[in-house]
Amino acid sequence: MRWSKALIPTLKETPADAVAPSHVLLLRAGMIRQLGAGAYTYLPLGFRVLHKAVAIIREEMDRAGALELLMPALQPVELWKESGRYDDYGDLLMRLMVSKSHPMALGPTHEEVVTEMARGLVRSYKQLPLTVYQIQTKFRDEPRPRFGVVRTREFLMKDAYSLGTNVQQLNVSYDAMFEAYCRIFDRCGVPYVVVEAESGPIGGDSSHEFMVPCSTGEDKVIQCSSCGYAANQERAEIGEPVAATLVVESNPAACQSVPTPGKRTIREVCEFLGVPESESAKLLVYMADGKPIAALLRGDHELNEAKLRRVAGAVAIAPADPAEVEKATGVPIGFLGPIGIKIPLYIDRAVASLSRLVVGGNALDVHTVNVIPGRDFPVPAVYDLRNAQEGDPCPRCGKALAIKAGLEIGHVFKLGTKYSRAMGARYLDEAGREVEIVMGCYGIGVNRIIAGAVEASHDKAGIVWPLALAPYQVVIAPLQVKNDAVMERTAAIEHALEAAGVDVLTDDRDQRPGVKFNDIDLIGIPLRVVIGERGLKDGVIELKWRDQAAAETISAEGAAEAILSRLATAMSRRAGECADRQRARNAAKSS
Repeated sequence: MRWSKALIPTLKETPADAVAPSHVLLLRAGMIRQLGAGAYTYLPLGFRVLHKAVAIIREEMDRAGALELLMPALQPVELWKESGRYDDYGDLLMRLMVSKSHPMALGPTHEEVVTEMARGLVRSYKQLPLTVYQIQTKFRDEPRPRFGVVRTREFLMKDAYSLGTNVQQLNVSYDAMFEAYCRIFDRCGVPYVVVEAESGPIGGDSSHEFMVPCSTGEDKVIQCSSCGYAANQERAEIGEPVAATLVVESNPAACQSVPTPGKRTIREVCEFLGVPESESAKLLVYMADGKPIAALLRGDHELNEAKLRRVAGAVAIAPADPAEVEKATGVPIGFLGPIGIKIPLYIDRAVASLSRLVVGGNALDVHTVNVIPGRDFPVPAVYDLRNAQEGDPCPRCGKALAIKAGLEIGHVFKLGTKYSRAMGARYLDEAGREVEIVMGCYGIGVNRIIAGAVEASHDKAGIVWPLALAPYQVVIAPLQVKNDAVMERTAAIEHALEAAGVDVLTDDRDQRPGVKFNDIDLIGIPLRVVIGERGLKDGVIELKWRDQAAAETISAEGAAEAILSRLATAMSRRAGECADRQRARNAAKSS
């Protein structure tokens, strides 16, 4: 491809509304163009990158035994109501009317559609296990689209679904997809961390996320550098704290109610009473499957709603509104405490370890001081209910946890029978009995692979693409485009590389070298070949890898063969690194 014939609208200035590096650089490199909030056109360079990611995904999904199909983006809302997710998704589900009276939705995901397909086509255990996948445009009515292609209203996704007869088949399919994901991200050259995850509105029993560590990531990755434990913020467990030596008073003071007029928040109360927030507790009321429950946490900690949902055994929880709180407790929000509470109470273990604390006084403008857990309110059991913080003990080895920002690029779920039970997807087993299909779900955000690659690999000059994703592997930059010798050598190398299957972009613009080099660096093509009149007189041309500071000169004669050799070496090295990671994963499984 010649630059003069391509559409590469590079920008010198940073767009005003772009913040994340991937957003800034994909716009400046002429790879995407915004149509509206959360909607982007992939220009030719960007589409080539997207296409290369799709090709790798397709190869690895086929290798894992998944069968490709294509399901409709347009879905009947009746399916979502049947599964029970119509209300769970809320405003994120894009709804529309077809033929003026028939409600439909644009699918953000396809669990309902694949379950409907399964209940119509799968009759016998002999048809299972089965894994199908698609690469399809999805839609979410994001209230705040941001970070370019990271969070959009329209996005490209690979989603796969496994159907099996039992948990054993599910585990085999899950492991196959998990390993396929590792190979996909290894081949794409995107650094990633696998973390334990919460299933969220997808539902199910177990899940893992694949995260790219980056400063602008929307998720928090909790990691232990000692044992390798990793989880996202929603799922991260906290190890048992080191037991503190408490000073036990022989005659501790009784708890006492004190007026706190107008002080509702933990900060306001603690400042008013001159008490650290770490020596206070807050009581939060939630509706769990329509019934009120309460959680008691230390004042300076944050509740993890997913943990509360699990310990309460609820399908769904949501914060109770002021009216629901007062109806359940008889106390206005801001003054709730654990003493005498009548609704089910779940206590975080950090609260139970305190010798005394400040809590709500269960009356307007009142709090209670000198409260001792176990004396002034019962502590029959304690739970891990809070979000992990920097320095908390690892649940596996006890060492300090660290928190990093991460960008989710893939997610795998064990759904079990959540959808098959709700929608009646069953098969006949060996005995002729109807049994619910056991399902798994596996998604990759294709656009997010692109964003993740840029977030993980860029510099002040621009993008540094991994070889597998780069829009072109080689860019040839003739410095004097009106010089016959320069252009003849350019054409010879260009044709030889293309004949060998190399993606080549030739910058045939009549521009100064600095302009060309700046644009080439911005776009991030891995290998730059510079051909100039002076070099040809000496019989040499220049090669420079995008991720290396120094250039090298090679003989102009046989230059194409030398370039191919270097590309082959780079690809072989990458393949070796992928194989090493595969062996390490296999070794970890064996141990």
